[in-house]
Amino acid sequence: MSDREELAGFLLRCRERLCPAEVGLPDGVRRRTAGLRREEVARLAGMSVDYYARLEQNRGPHPSPRLLAALARALRLEQDDRDHLFHLAGHVPPGRSSGGDEHVSPAILLILDRLHDVPAQVMSDSGDVLAQNAMAVALLGPNVGRNVVVRWFTEPASRLRFRAADADGMSRAYVADLRATLVGRPDDPGPAAVVARLRAGSAEFAALWDADAEAAGGEGTGRRGMGETVRHPEIGEITVRRQVLVAVEAGQRVIVHTAPAGSRAAGQLALLRVVGAQTMSA
Repeated sequence: MSDREELAGFLLRCRERLCPAEVGLPDGVRRRTAGLRREEVARLAGMSVDYYARLEQNRGPHPSPRLLAALARALRLEQDDRDHLFHLAGHVPPGRSSGGDEHVSPAILLILDRLHDVPAQVMSDSGDVLAQNAMAVALLGPNVGRNVVVRWFTEPASRLRFRAADADGMSRAYVADLRATLVGRPDDPGPAAVVARLRAGSAEFAALWDADAEAAGGEGTGRRGMGETVRHPEIGEITVRRQVLVAVEAGQRVIVHTAPAGSRAAGQLALLRVVGAQTMSA
């Protein structure tokens, strides 16, 4: 059962205790109250300002688990506070079993905020985008809450940002990564559900999955450290290197897209930072 009054107060207290620098925002001027503004929390969580304001004013709707997870990330909540937020809203918090928790710790979110000049994401090992910085949004689009593997095999438009010549290799790498995840956590229903959905919805995935494990990349090296050419609508083709920077928590990865210093791609990423900032401002 939800406690809307306590939920409203909890959100307000969490917002007031954060400073802009903790979430990668400039301090700005004319801040008459402590903490973040409502519109800043709403933007970080990907929801309307009016929706968030109504939650804080104890007159809002019943937020879904997905919205609560987005608020927990926006407010940089530790796991216990995240669980408290879910309880106040009348939901059971996501489990903390191996690989089953999509909560990203505030420390990792702070790292993403500090990576100003390279695209960076936190992803689950089954393909869910859990968090991304502004550069990743500018390069790859706003993908938090989506599964990139499911989109790749079931939404043809998701491939438009990549070269057609790279599609087969990327498909095989996605299958290899997902196979390794399933082998590593055979009792976790999450990866198994992704595989079942893809086998039913994509003939290409089903064929690759059923192929010989060695031919499909069954060792699980996947897309770690591979080159990737992204077709940006304004800048053109940007060739970056996709690196798994560090594994965090169970089943989570921090992924960065880098380019050698002084290279054409490095200059394009610098331009992308400007383009992305202008888009966010607009």
